[in-house]
Amino acid sequence: MTTHAGTLRIMPREMRMMSERILQQTDLPMGFVLTVYDLPMYSQMMGLGGLQLLEQRFSRLKTADPRNLRIVSESSGKLTVDCGAEHAWIAVPGLIDLLCELTERFGAGQIEIVNVDDPKELKVAEGFGRRYGLEVAFADAVRSVLSAHNLETEDHAHQDTVLWRALNNGADVPADLWWRIYALAKQALAPDTVVSRRHAGPVMVTDDGQVIGRADNDDDTDLEFLVRPKISEE
Repeated sequence: MTTHAGTLRIMPREMRMMSERILQQTDLPMGFVLTVYDLPMYSQMMGLGGLQLLEQRFSRLKTADPRNLRIVSESSGKLTVDCGAEHAWIAVPGLIDLLCELTERFGAGQIEIVNVDDPKELKVAEGFGRRYGLEVAFADAVRSVLSAHNLETEDHAHQDTVLWRALNNGADVPADLWWRIYALAKQALAPDTVVSRRHAGPVMVTDDGQVIGRADNDDDTDLEFLVRPKISEE
Protein backbone atom coordinates (compact mmCIF):
# COMPACT_ATOMS: atom_id res chain seq x y z
CA MET A 1 0.00 0.00 0.00
CA THR A 2 1.39 3.41 -0.99
CA THR A 3 -0.05 6.86 -0.45
CA HIS A 4 0.00 10.29 -2.06
CA ALA A 5 -2.13 13.42 -1.72
CA GLY A 6 -5.05 11.84 0.13
CA THR A 7 -5.11 8.77 -2.11
CA LEU A 8 -3.94 5.25 -1.30
CA ARG A 9 -2.56 2.80 -3.84
CA ILE A 10 -4.26 -0.47 -2.84
CA MET A 11 -3.04 -3.83 -4.13
CA PRO A 12 -5.21 -6.92 -4.81
CA ARG A 13 -4.30 -8.67 -1.55
CA GLU A 14 -5.78 -5.83 0.52
CA MET A 15 -8.85 -5.36 -1.68
CA ARG A 16 -9.60 -9.08 -1.59
CA MET A 17 -9.08 -9.34 2.16
CA MET A 18 -11.43 -6.44 2.91
CA SER A 19 -14.12 -7.68 0.50
CA GLU A 20 -13.96 -11.21 1.90
CA ARG A 21 -14.31 -10.02 5.49
CA ILE A 22 -17.18 -7.71 4.61
CA LEU A 23 -19.04 -10.44 2.73
CA GLN A 24 -18.46 -12.88 5.59
CA GLN A 25 -20.83 -10.68 7.58
CA THR A 26 -23.69 -11.45 5.16
CA ASP A 27 -25.97 -14.48 4.89
CA LEU A 28 -24.02 -15.75 1.88
CA PRO A 29 -22.54 -19.27 2.22
CA MET A 30 -18.76 -19.12 2.67
CA GLY A 31 -18.23 -21.09 -0.52
CA PHE A 32 -20.16 -18.47 -2.47
CA VAL A 33 -18.25 -15.63 -0.80
CA LEU A 34 -15.09 -17.08 -2.31
CA THR A 35 -16.63 -16.91 -5.80
CA VAL A 36 -17.79 -13.30 -5.50
CA TYR A 37 -15.26 -11.48 -3.32
CA ASP A 38 -13.10 -10.45 -6.30
CA LEU A 39 -15.95 -8.56 -7.98
CA PRO A 40 -15.68 -5.29 -5.99
CA MET A 41 -12.00 -5.23 -6.98
CA TYR A 42 -12.85 -5.79 -10.66
CA SER A 43 -15.51 -3.09 -10.39
CA GLN A 44 -12.94 -0.71 -8.89
CA MET A 45 -10.37 -1.46 -11.58
CA MET A 46 -12.95 -1.05 -14.35
CA GLY A 47 -14.10 2.38 -13.17
CA LEU A 48 -17.50 1.19 -11.97
CA GLY A 49 -18.97 1.41 -8.45
CA GLY A 50 -16.10 -0.44 -6.82
CA LEU A 51 -15.35 -0.19 -3.13
CA GLN A 52 -17.62 2.81 -2.68
CA LEU A 53 -20.55 0.77 -3.96
CA LEU A 54 -19.57 -2.11 -1.65
CA GLU A 55 -19.88 0.29 1.27
CA GLN A 56 -23.18 1.72 0.03
CA ARG A 57 -24.79 -1.67 -0.71
CA PHE A 58 -23.57 -3.53 2.37
CA SER A 59 -26.97 -3.42 4.08
CA ARG A 60 -28.61 -4.97 1.00
CA LEU A 61 -25.90 -7.57 0.53
CA LYS A 62 -26.40 -8.78 4.12
CA THR A 63 -29.52 -10.70 3.06
CA ALA A 64 -28.40 -11.65 -0.47
CA ASP A 65 -29.34 -15.13 -1.65
CA PRO A 66 -28.03 -16.47 -5.00
CA ARG A 67 -30.78 -19.11 -4.98
CA ASN A 68 -33.22 -16.38 -6.07
CA LEU A 69 -31.81 -16.44 -9.60
CA ARG A 70 -33.82 -18.48 -12.11
CA ILE A 71 -33.95 -19.12 -15.83
CA VAL A 72 -37.31 -17.99 -17.23
CA SER A 73 -36.78 -18.82 -20.91
CA GLU A 74 -34.29 -20.65 -23.15
CA SER A 75 -33.93 -20.86 -26.91
CA SER A 76 -30.94 -21.85 -29.09
CA GLY A 77 -28.08 -20.29 -27.16
CA LYS A 78 -30.16 -17.52 -25.63
CA LEU A 79 -31.48 -17.32 -22.08
CA THR A 80 -33.52 -14.91 -20.03
CA VAL A 81 -32.60 -14.88 -16.35
CA ASP A 82 -34.61 -13.27 -13.55
CA CYS A 83 -32.22 -12.27 -10.78
CA GLY A 84 -34.90 -11.96 -8.10
CA ALA A 85 -33.86 -8.37 -7.30
CA GLU A 86 -30.43 -9.55 -6.18
CA HIS A 87 -27.37 -7.36 -6.71
CA ALA A 88 -25.49 -7.73 -10.00
CA TRP A 89 -22.39 -8.99 -8.16
CA ILE A 90 -24.45 -11.86 -6.72
CA ALA A 91 -25.69 -12.74 -10.20
CA VAL A 92 -22.41 -12.55 -12.14
CA PRO A 93 -20.83 -15.89 -11.09
CA GLY A 94 -23.96 -17.84 -12.08
CA LEU A 95 -24.37 -15.88 -15.30
CA ILE A 96 -20.79 -16.64 -16.30
CA ASP A 97 -21.35 -20.34 -15.58
CA LEU A 98 -24.36 -20.23 -17.91
CA LEU A 99 -22.38 -18.39 -20.60
CA CYS A 100 -19.67 -21.06 -20.38
CA GLU A 101 -22.30 -23.73 -21.00
CA LEU A 102 -23.90 -21.82 -23.87
CA THR A 103 -20.60 -21.23 -25.66
CA GLU A 104 -19.70 -24.90 -25.22
CA ARG A 105 -23.01 -26.02 -26.71
CA PHE A 106 -23.63 -23.35 -29.34
CA GLY A 107 -20.28 -21.63 -29.95
CA ALA A 108 -21.66 -18.38 -28.49
CA GLY A 109 -24.21 -17.38 -25.89
CA GLN A 110 -26.48 -14.52 -24.90
CA ILE A 111 -28.33 -13.85 -21.66
CA GLU A 112 -30.98 -11.21 -21.13
CA ILE A 113 -31.05 -10.19 -17.46
CA VAL A 114 -34.12 -8.81 -15.70
CA ASN A 115 -34.95 -7.78 -12.15
CA VAL A 116 -31.38 -7.09 -11.01
CA ASP A 117 -30.07 -4.46 -8.59
CA ASP A 118 -27.38 -2.08 -9.97
CA PRO A 119 -27.57 -3.55 -13.50
CA LYS A 120 -24.65 -1.44 -14.74
CA GLU A 121 -22.41 -3.54 -12.47
CA LEU A 122 -23.07 -6.51 -14.76
CA LYS A 123 -20.28 -5.00 -16.85
CA VAL A 124 -17.77 -6.59 -14.44
CA ALA A 125 -18.53 -9.81 -16.33
CA GLU A 126 -16.49 -8.40 -19.24
CA GLY A 127 -13.38 -8.52 -17.07
CA PHE A 128 -14.23 -11.43 -14.79
CA GLY A 129 -15.30 -13.69 -17.66
CA ARG A 130 -11.81 -13.66 -19.16
CA ARG A 131 -10.46 -15.87 -16.39
CA TYR A 132 -12.92 -18.51 -17.66
CA GLY A 133 -11.79 -18.11 -21.27
CA LEU A 134 -14.75 -15.97 -22.32
CA GLU A 135 -14.90 -12.74 -24.30
CA VAL A 136 -17.97 -11.12 -22.74
CA ALA A 137 -19.78 -8.00 -23.95
CA PHE A 138 -22.32 -6.09 -21.88
CA ALA A 139 -25.14 -4.04 -23.41
CA ASP A 140 -27.51 -1.98 -21.30
CA ALA A 141 -30.38 -0.68 -23.42
CA VAL A 142 -34.05 -1.47 -22.72
CA ARG A 143 -32.82 -4.59 -20.93
CA SER A 144 -29.39 -5.70 -19.81
CA VAL A 145 -27.72 -8.30 -22.03
CA LEU A 146 -24.51 -10.29 -21.69
CA SER A 147 -23.15 -11.99 -24.82
CA ALA A 148 -20.08 -14.20 -24.98
CA HIS A 149 -17.84 -16.34 -27.14
CA ASN A 150 -14.62 -18.15 -26.38
CA LEU A 151 -11.37 -16.19 -26.27
CA GLU A 152 -9.09 -16.90 -29.19
CA THR A 153 -5.88 -16.33 -27.23
CA GLU A 154 -4.11 -19.26 -25.61
CA ASP A 155 -2.03 -16.96 -23.40
CA HIS A 156 -3.82 -17.91 -20.18
CA ALA A 157 -1.30 -16.07 -17.99
CA HIS A 158 -2.34 -12.73 -19.45
CA GLN A 159 -5.90 -13.22 -20.67
CA ASP A 160 -7.33 -11.91 -17.36
CA THR A 161 -6.29 -8.35 -18.20
CA VAL A 162 -8.13 -6.65 -15.31
CA LEU A 163 -6.46 -8.82 -12.68
CA TRP A 164 -3.11 -8.48 -14.42
CA ARG A 165 -3.42 -4.69 -14.30
CA ALA A 166 -4.40 -4.83 -10.62
CA LEU A 167 -1.42 -7.03 -9.77
CA ASN A 168 0.95 -4.67 -11.54
CA ASN A 169 -0.47 -1.27 -10.62
CA GLY A 170 -3.07 -1.65 -7.87
CA ALA A 171 -5.97 0.79 -7.61
CA ASP A 172 -5.99 4.42 -6.47
CA VAL A 173 -8.57 4.71 -3.69
CA PRO A 174 -9.46 7.84 -1.69
CA ALA A 175 -7.92 7.42 1.76
CA ASP A 176 -11.11 8.26 3.65
CA LEU A 177 -13.06 5.64 1.67
CA TRP A 178 -10.39 3.00 2.26
CA TRP A 179 -10.34 3.50 6.02
CA ARG A 180 -14.14 3.23 6.12
CA ILE A 181 -13.90 -0.04 4.19
CA TYR A 182 -11.19 -1.17 6.61
CA ALA A 183 -13.40 -0.37 9.62
CA LEU A 184 -16.35 -2.20 8.06
CA ALA A 185 -14.22 -5.27 7.34
CA LYS A 186 -12.79 -5.22 10.85
CA GLN A 187 -16.26 -5.95 12.24
CA ALA A 188 -15.81 -9.54 11.03
CA LEU A 189 -12.90 -10.07 13.43
CA ALA A 190 -13.05 -11.18 17.04
CA PRO A 191 -12.46 -8.36 19.56
CA ASP A 192 -8.83 -8.01 20.64
CA THR A 193 -8.77 -9.48 24.15
CA VAL A 194 -6.44 -11.71 26.15
CA VAL A 195 -8.83 -14.62 25.51
CA SER A 196 -8.99 -14.05 21.74
CA ARG A 197 -5.19 -13.82 21.54
CA ARG A 198 -4.90 -17.19 23.25
CA HIS A 199 -6.87 -18.80 20.43
CA ALA A 200 -5.24 -17.00 17.49
CA GLY A 201 -3.68 -19.12 14.76
CA PRO A 202 -3.11 -22.89 15.13
CA VAL A 203 -2.60 -22.89 18.90
CA MET A 204 -4.42 -22.33 22.16
CA VAL A 205 -2.75 -21.02 25.31
CA THR A 206 -4.25 -22.00 28.67
CA ASP A 207 -4.42 -19.74 31.73
CA ASP A 208 -1.21 -21.24 33.13
CA GLY A 209 0.72 -20.71 29.88
CA GLN A 210 0.51 -24.22 28.44
CA VAL A 211 0.62 -24.23 24.63
CA ILE A 212 -1.77 -26.68 22.96
CA GLY A 213 -1.60 -27.51 19.28
CA ARG A 214 2.07 -26.90 18.45
CA ALA A 215 5.05 -29.15 19.10
CA ASP A 216 8.03 -27.21 17.70
CA ASN A 217 10.51 -27.39 20.59
CA ASP A 218 12.83 -24.69 19.29
CA ASP A 219 10.13 -22.00 19.17
CA ASP A 220 11.21 -18.90 21.10
CA THR A 221 7.88 -17.02 21.11
CA ASP A 222 7.33 -15.14 24.38
CA LEU A 223 3.81 -16.08 25.49
CA GLU A 224 3.91 -14.41 28.91
CA PHE A 225 1.92 -11.41 27.67
CA LEU A 226 -0.99 -13.79 27.08
CA VAL A 227 -1.20 -15.05 30.66
CA ARG A 228 -0.55 -12.03 32.83
CA PRO A 229 -0.81 -8.23 32.55
CA LYS A 230 2.29 -6.33 31.61
CA ILE A 231 3.92 -4.69 34.63
CA SER A 232 4.49 -1.02 33.99
CA GLU A 233 8.05 0.15 34.40
CA GLU A 234 8.50 2.94 36.89
